[in-house]
Parts: sequence; C-alpha cells; structure tokens
Amino acid sequence: MTRKIFLFELLMIAAALLSTALLYPHLPTQVPFHWNLRMEPDSFGPRWQLYAAGPGLMTAMALLTWMLPWLSPRRFSIDRFWSAYHKVMLLLFCMMAYMDAAMLWAAIGHRFNPGRAIFCGLCFFIALIGNLLGKLRRNFYMGVRTPWTLANERVWNATHRFAAKTLIAGGLAGMSLTLLGLSVLGTLALLTGLLAPVAYSLIYYKQLERRGELLESSSPELGD
Repeated sequence: MTRKIFLFELLMIAAALLSTALLYPHLPTQVPFHWNLRMEPDSFGPRWQLYAAGPGLMTAMALLTWMLPWLSPRRFSIDRFWSAYHKVMLLLFCMMAYMDAAMLWAAIGHRFNPGRAIFCGLCFFIALIGNLLGKLRRNFYMGVRTPWTLANERVWNATHRFAAKTLIAGGLAGMSLTLLGLSVLGTLALLTGLLAPVAYSLIYYKQLERRGELLESSSPELGD
C-alpha cells in the first residue's frame, strides 16, 4: 500500500510541475494567493510562486509522510496506526494538489471563484480526515494534541471520537454554507468543528481528575 501511495504522489507532483510549466507563459505576472472571508482575493504574488505553492508543498508533504515515522519517539510510535496515518497524510497531499489545480485554473482566466472553490475543497477534505480521527493513537504529529490528550490515553480516545463528529459536521456545514454564499458563517462553522475538541479535552480531563480516575485510565508507559 505504501509503495502505491509513494508512486501516486510522485505522479501527482510530476503532473503539477508539468501543468505549471506548460501554463506559465499564459499566466499573469501577479496571481492571487490568499482570499478574505468574503472569498475575495486580498494578497497577490509573482507567478513563479505557484511552483512553491503547488509542487513545492506537495513534495514537502510527501517527504514528511516518510520522515515522521522515523522521527517519532518509541513510546509514540506511528506503527500502531500505520494505515490511518498514511490515509490522513494522503488526504492532506490530495488537498494541496486540489488547491494547486484551483489556483492554476483561476490564474489562466477561467471565470469562477477560486477562493470559494478552495475553501469548499478544504472543508470537504477536513470532513474526510474527521472520519479517520477515531483510529489515531497518541502521537506528537497529528490529531488533537493538547496537554490533556497527550497526558491520558482515555482522554485522547474520547476526544478523538468527539472530534470525528465535529470535523465531519463542521466540514460539511462549512462547505454547504459557503456554496450558498454565506462564507462568513461557513468559516465559523469550520472553526467551531476544529476548536470544539480542544475544549472537550480539557473538560473531560478535569471531570476524570475530579472523580480520581486519571491514574486508573493511564497506562504505566506513555503511548502503551
């Protein structure tokens, strides 16, 4: 599976490089790279930065996918959720590829709102990632990594079951509201889905602490 993912990512990076090179002469000298809450472009940069924003970020994400397992401390090994880890990283890679395609499509003059398209795509990928959160185990690189989830296995598991629901709900709500032209509400919906698990982890940890259940739910070794 990992070899197929690696080959897929290489092909996608090559396709992004080729597309950018072929379209480069037809691009304006300044292209948008950021959009405000109304999905209007508010930051521009030279067209060569599309190489960094597209193929560059995709390459960095592919390299990071293979580096993080090696960097992980033994007690927080990614091997325990290897399949879920690669699926999440692949979704992040595909999200960057989608954003690059949307920016290129807009830069060559097609009439559509790239800010709205990119934000809706972001919401969609976050909802997909939310579906995998319940399979993640304690680690330092992905998931809801708060002091309370990292300190206690029970809090980590409960928080990620909760986060799976809020990210799916927030992502789908954010995408739907943005498509309806309510981009500010869509942004608020997505942020709520992303931040609610942080508050939940603190509240749940303190509940266990008051009941004296933290020691009972913690393993002798972190990450076991």
